[in-house]
Amino acid sequence: MEDTAFMEIDEQFSLPNLNRGKEKIVNDAPDKKNAPWVEKYRPQSLADVAAHKDIIETIDRLTSENRLPHLLLYGPPGTGKTSTVLAMARKLYGSQYQNMILELNASDDRGIDVVRMQIQDFASTQSFSFSGKSNVKLVLLDEADAMTKDAQFSLRRIIEKYTKSTRFALICNYVHKIIPALQSRCTRFRFAPLDAANVTQRLRHIINAEQLDVTEGGLSAIVRLSSGDMRKALNILQSTQMASPQITEEAVYLCTGNPMPKDIERISFWLLNESFSNAYLYISEMKTAKGLALVDIIREIPMFIFNIKMPETIRVQLINALADIEYRLAFGTNEKLQLGSLISAFTHTRAALVAAAK
Repeated sequence: MEDTAFMEIDEQFSLPNLNRGKEKIVNDAPDKKNAPWVEKYRPQSLADVAAHKDIIETIDRLTSENRLPHLLLYGPPGTGKTSTVLAMARKLYGSQYQNMILELNASDDRGIDVVRMQIQDFASTQSFSFSGKSNVKLVLLDEADAMTKDAQFSLRRIIEKYTKSTRFALICNYVHKIIPALQSRCTRFRFAPLDAANVTQRLRHIINAEQLDVTEGGLSAIVRLSSGDMRKALNILQSTQMASPQITEEAVYLCTGNPMPKDIERISFWLLNESFSNAYLYISEMKTAKGLALVDIIREIPMFIFNIKMPETIRVQLINALADIEYRLAFGTNEKLQLGSLISAFTHTRAALVAAAK
């Protein structure tokens, strides 16, 4: 086996698809005029990647020195994992990019037959580089955590057998779903959610390029709703631009269907100050008038809870109660019943605060 220096790099740094959930890149120069912005503004080089500078610099150095190991990139969606590997492949292969890389999405191609046929056939064929660049081929396996255990064990053997001629880049959201035998053969890089500064900087670049009318409130709303997911941020920006000539905070929330912060503030006030019957009536009327889902309200309430002075034990109990309600809603329980549970949770919180004050 080729002597390759492997590293274990689990970074905590804070950036931006192939089949299901991601559009497979079949043309390196697509019609960008009508392309979704997530593809139109996908970084074309490692220097264009907006965040995770330590990770990018390490991969760039390994690529330049022709010491690229097998890679395992993991972390939440929209943080730049796929973009990083594709940018790396463009640097490695130049004009031979399409001939030297095999892209598979494991959520579709997840069984052992794909490993034994497509991947092994690609890895076993001789490759030649006519560009003076690397002649080591690359297998990009996106959403690798969807692979069956048998397929992963089979992939382990193929990685060992074809290390001299092929590099493997595994991309996943949940690294614990990758078997230890595969993890140990790869250099691991953790892509954390992007911080607000990186998302804002990239969005400003796109806003200028598209000549959009975006207010500061609208930009802040997109950044907050994206939660560190660049793909989500770009989709919100593009969809809001289609719906409204000016992208304001209100336009963003109306387009996404999320409750406005001022509405959540009013709901929090009712929960903390009104009787059970009044709070139930007021929240029900607002939900109906503005078309709000209870699960979205519950997800936004903690932001205001952290601004309220209360003992930490009471705050934790309330946050746990909200998480339980959200969990029950995910399984299709009745919204009216869970609204009652929400109000009851705050009623208990009020009683605990009064007791603590005494």
